[in-house]
Amino acid sequence: MSGRDWLMATALAASLVSCEPRDTGVVTLRFWALGREGEVVKDLVPEFERRNPGIHVDVQQIPFLNAHEKLLTSCVGGTTPDLAQVGNTWIPELTSLGAIAPLDERVRGSATIAPTDYFPGIWDTNVAGGALYGIPWYVDTRLLFYRTDLLAEAGFPEPPRTWSQWLEAMRRIKARQGPGRFAILLPVDEHEQPVILGRELGAGLLRDGDRYGDFRSPAFRQAASFYVGLFRGGLAPAWSNSQVTNVYQQFAAGDFAFFITGPWNVGEFRRRLPPAMQGKWKTAPMPAPDGSHHWPGVSVAGGASLVLFRASRHPEEVWKLVEFLSEPAVQVRFHGLTGDLPPRASAWGFPSLAGDAQTAAFRAQLEQVAPAPKVPEWEEISVQIWQSLEPAIRGRESVDDALADLDERVDRILAKRREVLAGRRAHVR
Repeated sequence: MSGRDWLMATALAASLVSCEPRDTGVVTLRFWALGREGEVVKDLVPEFERRNPGIHVDVQQIPFLNAHEKLLTSCVGGTTPDLAQVGNTWIPELTSLGAIAPLDERVRGSATIAPTDYFPGIWDTNVAGGALYGIPWYVDTRLLFYRTDLLAEAGFPEPPRTWSQWLEAMRRIKARQGPGRFAILLPVDEHEQPVILGRELGAGLLRDGDRYGDFRSPAFRQAASFYVGLFRGGLAPAWSNSQVTNVYQQFAAGDFAFFITGPWNVGEFRRRLPPAMQGKWKTAPMPAPDGSHHWPGVSVAGGASLVLFRASRHPEEVWKLVEFLSEPAVQVRFHGLTGDLPPRASAWGFPSLAGDAQTAAFRAQLEQVAPAPKVPEWEEISVQIWQSLEPAIRGRESVDDALADLDERVDRILAKRREVLAGRRAHVR
């Protein structure tokens, strides 16, 4: 072998040795986080790694639009991360795939995570089949954003607490606004608003063990009639989200006085509304149906949770990260970075939240939230809700016909679920 050949062989051998994995004693956790949260959580990781020098966290930011598909693909392909942020309505789907681990025993043994410190409706979104599969990371619900000046001019110095007060306020506002302006913005391609109204009246949405749609129930029919009536009465424009030019400019211009939306818009309203408008808007919990024994009315229990995947080789280390991210002080810091609301009641005692008048309404609303039906098909069903109601909104069919169409669509979606449940029953027999 020539000297040149020997040097090349030596260099190749050295490079191969350098590529061999080394046991450094450090465990690396793969954490998939979504959207803005995927960027911001990286700022929290150094403190966790400082406390746990044997653990390294590799955060991968996943765009929200791709997250659901990517998670399902990873479950099928056996390439799941150790930990992920998921929308809490995705948990039934992930449990049906057997992808995520139950957490009840870990919570019972935790000195950090106290179930009684979480808003009950939010905690319940993480329970499937009687077992806990996720830990709430941040919460999301919807309530009223409103123009205080327009409401006061209509004779309502305080936000409405009942549906009849709310309807009267909207009628007065519309009468004062004139043509081309409205009382409330309700984008027709969103399902949350009719679902909220239905939940307020006690609608279950599904029936017979979540085997069939129940949108023709008296409760949801009443809610749908109220909802569709807002459009037919000229109180709300029949606009989709793509038809809303700029929600902040239009709100400031008085194109509408009420807007049902979520906590992310607190920061957006503060940034995007002109300075002269900052003292003319507030948030308020949802009005309750007339005759209701509770206030506020019910809203949706949304948000994101942290789930531990069964295939993780480092469940103990993952749980340490979940506990860290669940600490009230860490959640308050996370709120400061993102505007996301913490799921723990104790975190709301920190000055940055306790002293914020615009988030106070969310604190009240979170005591009255209800989870979506816990079926893997809910994401698909939710789209059918607004698609079925839109023809009624536009006057092309009656509310009854729209709800019959909706139940028919939902029953088709749930056909496979009925087959599976029937098979299980036959097997038990």
